[in-house]
Amino acid sequence: MSILVVGSVALDSVQTTQGSRTRVLGGACTYFATAASLYDRVNMVAVVGTDFPQEHLDFLRSRNIDLRGLQIVEGETFSWSGRYGEDVNVRETLGTRLNVFADFSPVVPQDYRDSECVFLANIDPDLQLAVLEQVRSPRLTALDSMNYWIDSKRESLVRVLSRVDVVLLNEAETKLLAQEPNLIAAARLVLGFGPRVLVVKRGEYGVMVVTQGESMEESLFAIPAYPVEDVVDPTGAGDTFAGGFIGHLARCDRLSLEALRRAAVHGTVMASFTVQGFSIDRLRTLSLADVERRYDTFRHLTYFESLTPSERGRFHKLFG
Repeated sequence: MSILVVGSVALDSVQTTQGSRTRVLGGACTYFATAASLYDRVNMVAVVGTDFPQEHLDFLRSRNIDLRGLQIVEGETFSWSGRYGEDVNVRETLGTRLNVFADFSPVVPQDYRDSECVFLANIDPDLQLAVLEQVRSPRLTALDSMNYWIDSKRESLVRVLSRVDVVLLNEAETKLLAQEPNLIAAARLVLGFGPRVLVVKRGEYGVMVVTQGESMEESLFAIPAYPVEDVVDPTGAGDTFAGGFIGHLARCDRLSLEALRRAAVHGTVMASFTVQGFSIDRLRTLSLADVERRYDTFRHLTYFESLTPSERGRFHKLFG
C-alpha cells in the first residue's frame, strides 16, 4: 500500500511566545508526509528550489517517504513567515513568497499512479483536479482547501469535491463554502457537493466528523483536542492531523464509521505532538508506539459511563 500526497514544501520563519525559528522545514506536504509515514509509505509530489537545504532532503528520505515526485527547479523555495501571540488560534502572516511554487504543475510519476490513498493538500483546485486525472483507481481520495480558493475558485473547488471521498476544512471555511452560519447545517450542505465525509477542524476545540451519502451511514462524531500544556508552535497542526487521519485509514480495509472515528483520534494525537515543538522537531523522533500510548490516554480522558438505572430514574423524576 502507499499514500500519495501533493502539495507544498516550504521554508518557514516563525515567531511565538516560546521563541523563534528561521527557514525551518515546513509546508503542508511536509507535515502530512512526516505524520503519515509512520503508518505507510508516502509518495510525495511537490516542488522546491535549488536553495532547499540538503539536510531537509536527507531527513525526508530517512522516513518512509519517496521523493521521486519532488521537483527541484532553479530558483528559491516557497517561503512563509508568521507570528503567534498569547492566543495561538490567531496567526499573523508577516510574509509569503511563492517563488518556484508559483509555477508548480504537479506531475505524478508512473510508479505513484497506483497509490491506494490520495491526499490533495491545500493547493489550487484546478491542480487538484489535474492530479485526480493522473491517478488510476485509488481506494480513498481526500483533499484540504482554504478560504482563498473558496472565494476565488469556487466552481473549480465544487467540481473537485464531487470527485473525492473526504474533505477537510476548518469551521470558518465550512460555513463560507456552504454560505450557512450554522455549522451542522453547513456541514450537510458541503457533503451535498459529493464527498462522503467532512472533517471540520476546530483548533483547540477539536474536530467534528460528519458523514452522509448512498454508501455511508449518516452520522456525526465530535471529539475535543488532546489537552496540551506546553504549546510551542501550532504551525502545521492541521496538516499533521490529516497525516494521522489518512495514515490510519490507509491501514483499514474499508471506510467504516468505526475506522473514521479511530482515524480522527489518530489525527488529533498526531497534531498534539506537533504543537509541542517548532516545525517538525517533535515528529522527528516520534514512533507509532508513542502515538498509540497517547491514543490510549486520550481514550481514557474522553470516556464516560452510561447512566445507571437509578440515576436515570431520578433524572426522569426531576425533568420528565
